[in-house]
Amino acid sequence: MKAWTLDSLGSPLTVSDVADPQLREGSAVVRMLSAQIPAYTRALTTGDRGGLALPTVLGIGGICRVEAVADDVHSVRPGEIAAITGFLASGRIAEPEEVLLGWTGIGGRGRETATTSCMRRVWRTGTFAEQAILPGSTLVALPGAEKYPDVARLAFLPWLAVAASALERSGASAGDRIAIIGASGQLGGAATLLALARGAGVVAAVGRNTASLDRLAALDRRVRAVRSVGDRRNDAAAITDALGGDADVVIDALGPTPTPDLTMAGFDVARVDGTIVLLGGVRQDLPIPYGELMRRRLTLAGSWMASNQTVYRVWRQIESGVVDLGPLDVSHVGLDDVEGALTAAEATTGLGFVALVP
Repeated sequence: MKAWTLDSLGSPLTVSDVADPQLREGSAVVRMLSAQIPAYTRALTTGDRGGLALPTVLGIGGICRVEAVADDVHSVRPGEIAAITGFLASGRIAEPEEVLLGWTGIGGRGRETATTSCMRRVWRTGTFAEQAILPGSTLVALPGAEKYPDVARLAFLPWLAVAASALERSGASAGDRIAIIGASGQLGGAATLLALARGAGVVAAVGRNTASLDRLAALDRRVRAVRSVGDRRNDAAAITDALGGDADVVIDALGPTPTPDLTMAGFDVARVDGTIVLLGGVRQDLPIPYGELMRRRLTLAGSWMASNQTVYRVWRQIESGVVDLGPLDVSHVGLDDVEGALTAAEATTGLGFVALVP
């Protein structure tokens, strides 16, 4: 089969002929139907986003058709359409360890251990390929998905589930005022769609890309675009003005930033008894004032990836039309032109993404 392989960090991602996956204990063999290529994929191949078990077939998440399952796998059945989470947990309750397969990312304290290294070493077949072999626990059956008219659009489902997990953690209720920090990015765009689906009264979509923010504002009259000016005080004032008051919920979906100022603007606008959920890729330490966090009775939470139950709930929302994937701007690419696909992915923001359709 053909697959995108990475031999070492800094080397080019290449199209390779690799052996077809062979079923083994605990696994399922799947045929890939579509997978989102994140905008930062090229940066990941250089090591800027963390380490990988190399060489490997790259790629996380996607939509597939199950071709075969091992005797001990019962989460999916041959012939079903399934979502791939790429999220593998050790199963230990006392000291849980988690990794992303075919990608960077280690859960918990983010440190590599003998267990996380072993998990990644054993499972090296990512989803940027014609086929993949995956642990059964990383697959979620999507009953009814065979009737969905555009499987490439469904490639956004894993990202929506990650955003949905953050909103679930926030306890957001219908009518809430919600600020999405980093809304002009793909994860922030997903969070905006989910906030609307949960019945938000008003959503302040905060970011730097004006065109992306305008597209979000066109979704619904409840969305108010707020373009960040890079100043904490002024950004906070603009968010409060857009919401008509302080935020009940703040979801931070920012990627890497030079300063923590925009995240802290989100902290500044959270109401007393409000909730802030950190979802993105900010690499800065946050100067959280102890006394203010205490007196405002704020809840500050982290959210990383999503449970299989959340993936399934989001699918049901898509299937029923509660979450409309119509506004997504999807570009289709195949396996043959890696460079073109990565360049196209780098140019995407917000509700636009590149879907790899092998």
